[in-house]
Amino acid sequence: MFDLCARADVIVENFRPGTMQTFGLDHEAVAAANPGVVYVSISGYGHDNPWSGRPAFAPTVQAESGYAATDLRHYGDSLRQPTTDSASHADLYTGLHGAIAVLAGLHRRRAGGDGVHADVSMMATMLSVSERLHAEINDLDAHDEPLALGAPESPMFRLGDGTVVTIASTPIWTGAFLRYCGMMGRNDLRTDPRFATPALRRQHAAELMGEVQAWMSSFRTFEELEAQVSGAGRLAVGKVRTSAEALDTEWAAAVDPTYEISSGSTTIRLMKGPWRFDGEGSAPLPVAAAQGAHNEAVLLELGLSPAEIETLSKRRILRGGPPARSEESEA
Repeated sequence: MFDLCARADVIVENFRPGTMQTFGLDHEAVAAANPGVVYVSISGYGHDNPWSGRPAFAPTVQAESGYAATDLRHYGDSLRQPTTDSASHADLYTGLHGAIAVLAGLHRRRAGGDGVHADVSMMATMLSVSERLHAEINDLDAHDEPLALGAPESPMFRLGDGTVVTIASTPIWTGAFLRYCGMMGRNDLRTDPRFATPALRRQHAAELMGEVQAWMSSFRTFEELEAQVSGAGRLAVGKVRTSAEALDTEWAAAVDPTYEISSGSTTIRLMKGPWRFDGEGSAPLPVAAAQGAHNEAVLLELGLSPAEIETLSKRRILRGGPPARSEESEA
């Protein structure tokens, strides 16, 4: 394994800090033999701090970073049981930032620099990616005016045909409130004492949202509503769709964001990368190799003999690949 690391361009590890050192594969040991290596360590709380040894999963880091608290403060008593949202943001975003660290390290090396050890933590990632946390630490959330265009402040309404929609901005925000009044043809709401200030609109939110919902119910199609909201209201509106419905839209037909692969007798639909370069979408990825599928090829490249590879397989040091023969089968 050390020989492989000594020749690698990039190493990415996701163990608790200190674990790679017990294998003799920590950055210091590898960099001594491979100074140009881009070595990325992904962990819950990072290396060399009092929390380094703590176990970490997405829900716990989202709680520790303040992300979950923003949900609790926003939804408050409307939550029957306190919960974080449906996505494991700390896992996903940290993986993306790990990939960015790899690219940055390779760019630095190509520009004439040395290799680098990137310490990417879930905790630091969550603190960096949430605009709401940035607002909170600067006391921007303490004012009466809500954050404009924030997802939690964008209410959902139901049209007359049952379609659920969301508008990007709450009518509690003064700028949006005036636009809501204009597109609804309800200038009387501008002078209604219940809605005179953001604080009063927050206090009478149920009544204000009731006025908007009554107007929304008059629309029979999403297209009719969007014309009104995007035109007179100059606001963005979106239909609440399932992912399957999103992939059955004219947008998906034009962009072609998916591809299909076969896994045994099953056909699986996967997403392409979200990038389009010079008008061209990203190519489908090859089918993922089974664990250990390339053991032999990689180890032969490192100079091991077929006999040595077979010994490693028999001793179950290698995972995956051709199964090791049992002693009974050899006899």
